[in-house]
Amino acid sequence: MFGWMGGALLCAVSGLVLLIVATATDFWMQYRYSGSLSNQGLWRFCVGSKCHPHTITLAFWDATRAFMLISILSSFAGIVLELMTYFGSARFPRSRSAGVTLLVAGLFALLGLSIYTGVTVNFYGKRYPDWRFSWSYILGWIAIVLTISAGAFHFCAVHRNLSTGGSSGASG
Repeated sequence: MFGWMGGALLCAVSGLVLLIVATATDFWMQYRYSGSLSNQGLWRFCVGSKCHPHTITLAFWDATRAFMLISILSSFAGIVLELMTYFGSARFPRSRSAGVTLLVAGLFALLGLSIYTGVTVNFYGKRYPDWRFSWSYILGWIAIVLTISAGAFHFCAVHRNLSTGGSSGASG
C-alpha cells in the first residue's frame, strides 16, 4: 500500500507546485502586439517588459482563475489527507478520501484550462495571427496529469491492499 501512496504523494506534491506556478505566472499565451512580443497570464498582461493588470474583467478569466484556485486548494487538502493516511488506524477511508479529493482537484484544473483553451482559440486566435500557448499554460496541463495520477494511485493502493487481504492497519 505504501509504495502506491509514495508515488501518489510525489505526483500530488509535484502537481500542486506546478498548479501554483502555472496560476501565478504570466506566460499562458504569447503574441505579437505592435511589433513587440507580448504575453499574458490570468492576472496581468505584459507588452515588452512592462506588465499591467487586466483592466477588463472577462467571464472566462474569472472562471479560469476560480477553477485554478479551487484546484490548488483541493490539491492541498488531498495532500493533507494523504499525509494523515500514514498515521492512525483508518487508512483506507483516508486514502480513498485523498484519492477523491485529488481527482476532483485535477478535474477543476481541467475545467479551468479547457475554458481558457476554448476562448483563446476562438477569440485571440482570430485577433492575433501570430500567437501561441506558452509555458505556464503547458505546466497547467502537466499538473492535471500529475494530480489525476495521484488520485488514481490512491485507489490502486486501496484496491491492491484489499485484494491481498490486508486490514486497515496493515502496510502492504
